Amino acid sequence: MIRSIFSFCLMAISIALVGQDVPKDWFHLSPAEGYNGVNTAGAYAQVKGKKGRTVIVAVIDSGVDVEHEDLDDVMWVNEDEIPGNNIDDDNNGYVDDIHGWNFIGGKDGQNVSGETLEVTRLYAKLRKIYADVDESSLSKKQMKEYELYKKVMKEVEEGREKAQKNLDNMNGQVTFFENTLNTLEKGLKAQGLALSQLDSLDTADDTELAQAKGVATNVLGQIGEEMTVDELKEFMNEQFEGGVNYYGGQVNYMYNPDFESRTIVGDNYADSYEKGYGNNDYEGPDAFHGTHVAGIIAAERGNGQGMDGVADNVEIMTIRAVPDGDERDKDVANAIIYAVDNGAEVINMSFGKGYAWDKKAVDKAVKYAAKNDVLLVHAAGNSSMENKIDNNFPNDTYLKKGLFGKPQPNNWIEVGALNYAKGEDHSAPFSNYSGTHVDLFAPGMAIYSTIPDDKYQNAQGTSMASPVTAGVAALIRSYYPELSAAQIKDIMMQSVRPISAEVKTPGSGDMVKFKDLCVSGGSVDAEKAMKLASKTDGKRKKCKAWNKSILEKEAMAASQKAKPGKA
Repeated sequence: MIRSIFSFCLMAISIALVGQDVPKDWFHLSPAEGYNGVNTAGAYAQVKGKKGRTVIVAVIDSGVDVEHEDLDDVMWVNEDEIPGNNIDDDNNGYVDDIHGWNFIGGKDGQNVSGETLEVTRLYAKLRKIYADVDESSLSKKQMKEYELYKKVMKEVEEGREKAQKNLDNMNGQVTFFENTLNTLEKGLKAQGLALSQLDSLDTADDTELAQAKGVATNVLGQIGEEMTVDELKEFMNEQFEGGVNYYGGQVNYMYNPDFESRTIVGDNYADSYEKGYGNNDYEGPDAFHGTHVAGIIAAERGNGQGMDGVADNVEIMTIRAVPDGDERDKDVANAIIYAVDNGAEVINMSFGKGYAWDKKAVDKAVKYAAKNDVLLVHAAGNSSMENKIDNNFPNDTYLKKGLFGKPQPNNWIEVGALNYAKGEDHSAPFSNYSGTHVDLFAPGMAIYSTIPDDKYQNAQGTSMASPVTAGVAALIRSYYPELSAAQIKDIMMQSVRPISAEVKTPGSGDMVKFKDLCVSGGSVDAEKAMKLASKTDGKRKKCKAWNKSILEKEAMAASQKAKPGKA
């Protein structure tokens, strides 16, 4: 028991300290500066003296703190809506949608927080049909669905059982550390010592105190800084809090087929094409993830606060559709459509799941985005696995391509996560990958960005690599608006920084060429992308976003000014 506690404790601390010795802005840097970031400075050097236009980037996520000191001036504002009058002034079906919309909230102001996984929802649905069925009575079509039922039932029941064991173990570890630190505190006080004088603590024949001293010595050695006992208690509580909440969430709702959150939303869930449901609570109960993503894309540059986002001339449209659990296809589809209809030109999607409920509805929304020349940037996932068309959703392969349609959208970029480490550790150990279904990699380890309440913190995941990529795409759209979404994808693919060294395959550790992990065989290079963009003839067609663009507004203003009689 003690060994497992030591192991978890040190693992939790090592996770907390990830990136401590890495520059906070490493994802902006270049190989010449020692890091394989996107070379943001090099990109801006390419357009020095050139004026960009404003690009709206939609962040479909958990919510965004729209009042954050580094984001409040870059939030999209729906100028056709009057704030707080409870009227749908622009007649788009969404009341008081000033900065975006929340598709997982109710009209009464309540919000979905915890949510089931999609596999759990499928299990709950199929359980009603097949729980007590006579297998011999099933048709061939029913047998196929019955096999799916058995598969998802096993996954859910095993997942919940494992989560319960982990939760029980975690709670036991919390109790152990509380008792250990209380013992240590009493021993220090009895001898008039501070935690910094731990070496001088006389444990004599007190085995409990000796054990407490050993635990504290190990922990402090990992942290590498002086603390009081109270500070150490607070630090350890923070390390355990995430695990307790995570495994508790898995038990209570993620793997709970009897949990139902949709009553909060109050929509007709069977209708994937229903509009107008939700509310305008842009932040929701936990906006950590969405705020972090938004900051990577567009935190105000050069204001001396916190950190700089990748792109200037950007407005962030926040669309809340991602709970603590799996997002629902209906909400994702409506979020994409809302973003397109309201002028977004780039949409970041840092979410994903292992099963689909209504892929047809999501595909329809993706096609709508493609028709309107909106670029979709999606995180590949953090399961250290190879992405395929049937194990990671949403994805860039249509369920049905149609008689003359394309099997894949040309406005979709799938992004894996790059490590700050070099050589064989270049790919982040958690990142999903695929030589056919992941397009490129971008920085995704120890990414420092905005979090709620005017704070900043490191986070990691393909969820961070995706907005780095979306930020570069927005930068291109800002300075080269004549380029289509498909052209921007091609430019970013062709301009990657090739990674020639063999790297570890996430999960297995097998050594492979980087080309085996992603289609392009490299990572995002903003400077090279801007250079290539400047040499590319634009093929963009008129679309919703184009019609709402600043170029259109500037042209109209210029024509008005040129009329006789105008000052």
